[in-house]
Amino acid sequence: MLTVTTANVNGLRAASKKGFVEWLAETPADVICLQEVRAEPGQLPAGVREPEGWHVLHAPAAAKGRAGVSLYSRREPDRLRTGFGSAEFDGSGRYVEADLPGVTVASLYLPSGEVGTERQDEKVRFMDEFLTYLTELRSRAAADGREVVVCGDWNIAHQEADLKNWRGNKKSSGFLPEERDWLSRVLDPSDGGYVDVMRALHPDVEGPYSWWSYRGRAFDNDTGWRIDYQMATPRLAASAVKASVERAATHERRWSDHAPVTVVYDL
Repeated sequence: MLTVTTANVNGLRAASKKGFVEWLAETPADVICLQEVRAEPGQLPAGVREPEGWHVLHAPAAAKGRAGVSLYSRREPDRLRTGFGSAEFDGSGRYVEADLPGVTVASLYLPSGEVGTERQDEKVRFMDEFLTYLTELRSRAAADGREVVVCGDWNIAHQEADLKNWRGNKKSSGFLPEERDWLSRVLDPSDGGYVDVMRALHPDVEGPYSWWSYRGRAFDNDTGWRIDYQMATPRLAASAVKASVERAATHERRWSDHAPVTVVYDL
């Protein structure tokens, strides 16, 4: 069995003061993928930077206080990689991967974008480059007899079932037709070739959402978005026996505006 959790922490230093440390001590996960860490390793508490019993890779962004991804594994990885070979994005703290026996696990923080701005142009450039890498990664892994799961905040709601207020967000970054089409390519067996594990296990439900705005009563009303995914190669996805969103019991007990998304694979 392999249990993998992905979580956008919305600033790891802040999350550590609001319950992340306690969550880390209790999680049954074998691998944890974090996004939006927003800190240099030296700025993190020792128990978060290098917790006992974990092998950790931190990849902060060159731009201070932005992005940043981390990967925690109970087993020492056979190989680690930061970035995906992009001249523009490898220093932006948006991608790390680790090879474990038989499987490559990656933590991704895809740019959020904003319609009509350079941020959206950046997101499009990232998506173009990253899809090429995803297909190469899948092919390379297959040649080595390995499976792949890319976990993280993909910042795109794929279907109407993936966000509560889809009608009001048709022109919003994160639900633009071209973004959704790109995610469809990631999931197309003849293109990207990956499987949305949560949706495969829960095909007919609204959500389950993984991000809720701090504004208003979005969390209490479950007015959320499903933008945190585990995208796996088909054989690995087929081995998944459980997928869940670790939604906090109350608004006050949240340590991020996202909730952890956990999948159990029976390898």
